[in-house]
Amino acid sequence: MDRPFVPEVATLPGFFKGQVLHAVFLVAMLPATWALAAPWLRPETTPWFVAAVVEAVLHQIVVWLGWRAQLGFHVWTKVFGDRDLLAWCLTFFPLLLARPALLLALAWVDQGSLALPREVALPLGVFLLLPSVATLVSVRTAFGMVRAAGSDHFRTEDRDLPLVREGMFRFTPNAMYVFAFLGLWAVALLAGSQLALIAALFQHAYIQVHWLATEQPDLESLRS
Repeated sequence: MDRPFVPEVATLPGFFKGQVLHAVFLVAMLPATWALAAPWLRPETTPWFVAAVVEAVLHQIVVWLGWRAQLGFHVWTKVFGDRDLLAWCLTFFPLLLARPALLLALAWVDQGSLALPREVALPLGVFLLLPSVATLVSVRTAFGMVRAAGSDHFRTEDRDLPLVREGMFRFTPNAMYVFAFLGLWAVALLAGSQLALIAALFQHAYIQVHWLATEQPDLESLRS
């Protein structure tokens, strides 16, 4: 079973490529997010808000470390053999699913705090939910869930697959990060939660940092 290897990633500069940008954005975004949330934080909501933000950071750091460790050193293969991709998926998907789960919990404990009329928030939430659901369907049917976890870092045949241009991917190759995360906004609006809306804003903005600092450099390395 052939696995991609990028010698550049086995060097210190290659492993950390894009991560200074990642750190700069994160250092700026975390205090800004806290400042936005501070007026609405209460003892019962603060732990959920912190969890929704911190888990997103943890997820994206784990993805950077996991992907680069495989590309440069085949760490997952050395540890798990032919089950390397399975082991990665069992790491990746719980962290991914925790993002909407924690935001949903935050929206529940903070529901009703949003200073927006329900007759505006509800239809807007439904409107944003539609492209999010359509994107998730497109990922499932046209892109593939395992590929979404980064199977191109583990399998040469996945690395060599053409770009998907079906479903929501016909609008942008970055549909997962552009449209799917609108579902987080929808949850916040439907629950009427100010804090969930701020957490959704952070997660949606921060996933763009992942694209710029980690995924895009990896794709360039994989295809060079």
